[in-house]
Amino acid sequence: MTSASTNYQTVDIALGARSYPILIGPGLLRDSALLATHIAARDLLIVTNETIAPLYLQTLMTSLGDRRIETVILPDGESYKTLETFGHIVDVLIDKRLNRDAAIVALGGGVVGDMAGFAAASYQRGIDYIQVPTTLLAQVDSSVGGKTAVNHPRAKNMIGAFHQPRAVIADTRTLSTLPDREYRAGIAEVVKYGFIHDAGFLTWIEANTAALNARDDQAVMHAVRRSCEIKAEIVGVDEREHGLRAILNLGHTFGHAIETATGYGTWLHGEAVATGMVMAADLSVRLGWISPAERDRTVLILQRFGLPIRGPAIGGQRARELMGMDKKVLGGKLRLVLLRQLGRAEVVSDYSTAALEDTLHDHFG
Repeated sequence: MTSASTNYQTVDIALGARSYPILIGPGLLRDSALLATHIAARDLLIVTNETIAPLYLQTLMTSLGDRRIETVILPDGESYKTLETFGHIVDVLIDKRLNRDAAIVALGGGVVGDMAGFAAASYQRGIDYIQVPTTLLAQVDSSVGGKTAVNHPRAKNMIGAFHQPRAVIADTRTLSTLPDREYRAGIAEVVKYGFIHDAGFLTWIEANTAALNARDDQAVMHAVRRSCEIKAEIVGVDEREHGLRAILNLGHTFGHAIETATGYGTWLHGEAVATGMVMAADLSVRLGWISPAERDRTVLILQRFGLPIRGPAIGGQRARELMGMDKKVLGGKLRLVLLRQLGRAEVVSDYSTAALEDTLHDHFG
């Protein structure tokens, strides 16, 4: 469900007792009344990073008012999404004697959100946390749905937990300070929702490419809201990824192989996912599920946002080995998210391995 007011819009994640709102709008970090409504704890640990802290930390602390607030400022980058960094957050929670009635506030992008969420899931067997995403990718994807994790050197997001936040507060004004490359990486996840679940949204994206590239406020607001609506619908049906939710991973198994092979942070997550979605479309063509014209349309949409469409030259065999480490391997069979048509994705484990090898060879050769 989406509701609107003069300042923000709300998308609800319907999970019974674990339901929570996603609040989307400009200037929410300065809205003391809204923050007081959705961040109830008096003792808080704000987890952020060296890039975001100078921009928004003081604003958030001022808006939170008279509370006990501790902070952790992490190095910026995917390469720091590790057990060591997670351990540092837990050390601060213990050193500052924060108890089970405390809450963690994740102020930053997907890396901050994932690590802060995992710390909240683990500390004293689980405390509350609130997502305050400041990147487009985090606002439309990683902050929503309760997935938390850190990376292992051999596989991305291999250590983590499902732990839903109490609220997601997405201040769209923070997107104005995003570097172009990070903004484009976030657009990849927006486009993904059209590919997997809403052909009409995909058509809207094509019609509004220029506005999205220019970061037009209304276009961005609509893109964030519709992305969150689609994710809310899917997560509400399948919270722990036993079935439908897995379609959210379109392009991710291919993309995670890129990130692992090149070193975390060399490719941004959204860049790797964009390339992975092209590979998924290519394999879908080889299986006779979509037409070459539909594949070409996926490529063109991503190219219009300046996103990469070919993987690094790591070789098909190495790519297949890395994909075998992915969490989506069940019963020894690699599950892939492929396209039955644009706007409809499906998780499959029964596909031609020869066709997969051809796709990997062509895109990783």
